[in-house]
Amino acid sequence: MNASHHCCLLVAFYFVTMSGCGTNRFEAEVATEEAALKLANETVQGGYELISTGELKQMLDNNEDFLLVDAMPADESFAKGHIRNAVNFAFPKEVMEAWQDDVMGGRSREDYEELLGESTDRKIVVYCGFVKCARSHNAAVCARELGYTNVYRYAGGLYAWRGSGYPLTTE
Repeated sequence: MNASHHCCLLVAFYFVTMSGCGTNRFEAEVATEEAALKLANETVQGGYELISTGELKQMLDNNEDFLLVDAMPADESFAKGHIRNAVNFAFPKEVMEAWQDDVMGGRSREDYEELLGESTDRKIVVYCGFVKCARSHNAAVCARELGYTNVYRYAGGLYAWRGSGYPLTTE
């Protein structure tokens, strides 16, 4: 699936979830449009692909060889629950224009590159909490800037994972 297909799936997801929130469907459509455009623009700007909840679940169930990076803060989220097999490397929730050491909690680009590994064609999937959170965008962009070519963002993150009925782990 390509990025535009994923955006369409996410738009459909937002429409279904937003339409029952007590707002009218026209107001819900404005929120859907804002979220979809933000995600689409980030994806194009970042040069990465999007992956759905079902695709990530299938990859895990099939024991595919890939690196799953949780971009949430270790103490705030990762320790409380994360997707099975994920490793943690926290990124800020606001979009970063470039790597900023002062907002990375003492971790460097070199630390991130070491975590991602030597093979720049390794499949890397990054996620955070939910679509509007930019942590996973930052993680994906930084991986691409380091030369990794097979980078995916699981935009739905922990909320979509749990919303699909899948468990988190604290391993």
